[in-house]
Parts: sequence; C-alpha cells; structure tokens
Amino acid sequence: MVNSTISFVLWLSLLAYTCNIVHVMSQLPSGISTRFYDFKVQTKRVTKLCNSKDIVVINGEFPGPVVSAQEGDRIIVKVTNQTPFNITIHWHGVRQLLSCWFDGPSFITQCPIQGGQSFTYNFTMVKQKGTFFWHAHVSWLRATAYGALVVYPKTGVPYPFKYPYEEHIILLGEYWLKDVVQLERTTIASGSVPPPADAYTINGQPGPNYNCSKDDVYKINALPGKTYLLRLIHAGLNTEHFFAIANHKLTIVEADAEYTKPFTTDRAMLGPGQTMSVLVTADQPIGRYSMAMAPYMSAQGLKFQNISSTAYFQYLGAAPDALSIPPKLPSYNDNLAVKTVMDGLRSLKPPNIPKEIDTNLFITIGLNVQKCRSDTPQQNCQGLNNGVMAASMNNISFVKPKISVLEAYYKKINGSFTEDFPEVPQEFYDFVNGAPNNIPNNTQSLNGTRTIILEYGTRVQLILQDTGTVSTENHPIHLHGYSFYVIGYGNGNYDQDAANFNLVDPPYMNTIGVPVGGWAAIRFVADNPGVWYMHCHLDIHQSWGLGTAIIVKNGKGKFQTLPHPPADLPRC
Repeated sequence: MVNSTISFVLWLSLLAYTCNIVHVMSQLPSGISTRFYDFKVQTKRVTKLCNSKDIVVINGEFPGPVVSAQEGDRIIVKVTNQTPFNITIHWHGVRQLLSCWFDGPSFITQCPIQGGQSFTYNFTMVKQKGTFFWHAHVSWLRATAYGALVVYPKTGVPYPFKYPYEEHIILLGEYWLKDVVQLERTTIASGSVPPPADAYTINGQPGPNYNCSKDDVYKINALPGKTYLLRLIHAGLNTEHFFAIANHKLTIVEADAEYTKPFTTDRAMLGPGQTMSVLVTADQPIGRYSMAMAPYMSAQGLKFQNISSTAYFQYLGAAPDALSIPPKLPSYNDNLAVKTVMDGLRSLKPPNIPKEIDTNLFITIGLNVQKCRSDTPQQNCQGLNNGVMAASMNNISFVKPKISVLEAYYKKINGSFTEDFPEVPQEFYDFVNGAPNNIPNNTQSLNGTRTIILEYGTRVQLILQDTGTVSTENHPIHLHGYSFYVIGYGNGNYDQDAANFNLVDPPYMNTIGVPVGGWAAIRFVADNPGVWYMHCHLDIHQSWGLGTAIIVKNGKGKFQTLPHPPADLPRC
C-alpha cells in the first residue's frame, strides 16, 4: 500500500511538471527539436594555487557542462539548487524571443532560486546560432558557475568558412582564493575596490605561471597542417583580456554568435561577456606553442593580476617535455591593439539596420564616489577621498528591487521601480576631460530603480559615452534580449557632426566594449516585449550600479505579446 501511494505521488509530480512544460511551450515559439538538460547546483571542493576551497558548480563540473543545440531548437533546463546560495542562470546572448521570464538576471526577470528549490528554463533559439554561454547571475557566483552554449547550424547548412578539422571551446576565467560571495559583500561594505584575481584560467586551469600549477594546464593536441575552430568565451568577472597563440595567426569568423567577414590578426581582445570564434591552422614547425590570456587594463591606478594564464597548442610529434614558445602579447594598456581588433569586425550578411530613428538615447557610463555617511568610516568608506565607490548610467546608480522588475511590471505592482530614466544626461559638458564633478569636487550619483520605456517596434539609436569623473575605462556593455548593430565608435566626446557611421556592414553584437575615454553608437529595433537588463559586464561595476532596465511594451497579437509567467517562477 505504501509503495502504491509513493508511486501515485511520483506520478502526480511528473504529471504536474509535464503539464507545466506543455502549458508554457504552447505560448512560446516552437522548436525543431527539444533538448533537455538537468542542472544540479552544487558545492565542490577544489584545490588550486596551493589552496583548497569550496566553489559553486553545476553537476560537479568546473567549468560547467556544455549545452548544445541547433538553430531553431527548444532548450529546456531544469535547475535544482542544492546549495545554501541563491542562484539564477542567464543564457548570455540568447534573444529570448517571447521568453523574457527565462532570461535569468536576478531581480530583473526573476527572483533567485533559493536553496532546495528548482526552476525550469524554457526557450527557443529563434534564428540564432553560434557561440553563446550560460552563467550564474546572482552575486559573483559567475566566477565558477559558467559553461558554453553552442548552437550549430540547421542540418545541411554549412559554415560560411572551410569546415575545421576539430572544434574546441576555450573558456577564459578569473579565480580567487577567497569565497566570491563573501568577497563581494566585504568589497561593497568597505566602499573600496575589490582585490585582483589570484589567477586567470583557461578552461578552469591556471597554467604553469602560477604557484602549484605546473600540471594544471589545458592542452590541445594539434595535427600539423590541420585547421581548428576555437570558440573563445570570456566568462571572467572584472578584467578584460588579450588572447594569442605563439607564432600563429587567428582568423576571426564570428563575434557574439554572429558570422563576420574573415579577419586575420595576431591576437584577439575580449571583455567579460564577449564571445569570438577563430580559425587557427597548425602551419608552424612541430613544437609546443603557448595559448595565453593577458590583462587589458584601461583604468588608471587600479591594481590587477599581471601574470598570464597559459595553455598549450601542442603539435603531435612534439617532445612531451618540450619548452613552450610564448606568444607576443600587447602591453596591458595598449588601446590601439584593442581598436585594431574592433576595426576588423564586419558583418558577413547584409545588415538590416534601421535607417529612420524613433528614439535617440544618449547614456553616459562611468564611476562615481559617494560621500561617506557611515558612523564607522574607517570600515565603510575606503574608496577614493575617503568615500564610497559607485558606478552609474546618466549619473544614476541602479538599485535592484526586492522583487523582479518584470514581475512588478507584469502584475502592476507599484513601488518597485519608476519609469523616469533620463534619455539624455542632465547636462552636457566635456565628459572625458573636464567633467564638473571631477575629483575632488562632487562625484556623487543618484540612486534609484529607474527604467527606460519603449513602445513595441521603436527604432532606437543609443550613444554610450565613457566619462572621466573618476577614471576613463573601457566598459563592456551588455544588452539582454537583443543584439544590436555597432554603427560607430571613437575617442573623446561624441560629436554627431563628426561621427563616421558604418551603415554598410557593421558588426551585430550583444556586448560592446565602449572605448576608454570614448563612445559607441548602436542601433536596434525594440521588437521583443519584456524587461531587459543593460549593464556593464565588469561585475564590480554592476554591483556598484552601472546598469538600467529597458521595458519594451507589448505589440499587437500573441506574437508581439509577452506570455504570462511560468507556474514554477521562484518567489522572493
């Protein structure tokens, strides 16, 4: 009798889960095939850099499991949290067409999945293929909870380049000896900047340049004469990086999961959140060649880890103990090397750029220093000039609400956010060189959960302008729910009369590195209803408030209307 009761309860649970999936699937774009994945969020003890600690991982793997699909497939991932930490998963670069509920940023589209709870993500790769990735979007858990999402072309559709002999995923990361959740808390509480990473990693391995890491090295065994496709993914937290292979050229064929015209270079530069696919041909003498990631640090006076992480591109036939040949990497502040890579990115297919613009947005980005208001300033005001570090867009530091913006918007819950984010700065001045609130003057920002409201179908041009209030810096700005055309960028303050736009073949990206002391111009059509987070992908800047949310209203009919929330949406 007991066994029968248990079986009946299990059957009811399975039926409820299946009904929920079927109900949600009936509202979303249907895929060619459905790919099911089961993510268990767990803690795992690892030993790196002579030290052991517990980290948050998925299914016991670091980096996490690869999610693979084909263009047009539906992906269903059940995430069960077996840790004491809150968690969400963001599917970086996925447009989430009519599936905003499954985008993943905490307190933007959902409340976190708490310990012991589960949530099922359900979305379709509508007209998307290429190199994506997934990562935690709560606190700084992205430091260890991340993995690749590779979407292949439909069956019978070839790559627009010569088919490689092999493909390899290269995940670039950062590793701290301290617990990253506690690290974020202590950093914010101190009002100061975080310590630099203790190591950089390639596929979770620091490489031989670090203590106790001689054997912790990722390696590709290369067959002479063959061409390899490397899917580069920057999953790091707070540092941008150059990537190169000694004595080998990289031919970029894809950026942010969109094909590009082939561009050959000695090195690539990726900021956190960016992906890039490159072709590499094993055309050098047999030997062991280092693949290396080294920091690009554009901010002034900031401490950073300056030891490179290396892996091996090792030819078959090379001696097992052969010395590795190091690559030539740019200096840490080589802005020209960054510009050279960006200049080479061009869309392969004819773009569909909006020529007429309905809404012009001008958003400044940068750092701030708030006045100390603590009773214990020595503990809480360790930022510049004994203040508290912050970051902002249009001088407003984004504050995440206590429930998700999407849920508050959908259910018309008042008090969680406002709809008054300014479309332009309060005043225009020399943003880069002569800001009126430069140190040691007023460097404060306002705080608020202010959002941008767009009607469905709005054709948007957005100018992103770096500022020198504290220090100019290259900021990787990521927009959820959309890709956009990068029609222009340059140094100094944006000048519409002098700006040179590329409306012929601009790259189509989801994360743009706004040049240090410069600007970037992007265009997109707001054709995906929901609430979409736009933020700097340097996690410390996001923690400090460098972001905002864009609310795109429903259009007409069910294919322009956000479906209602899934039944298992986590509660705060």
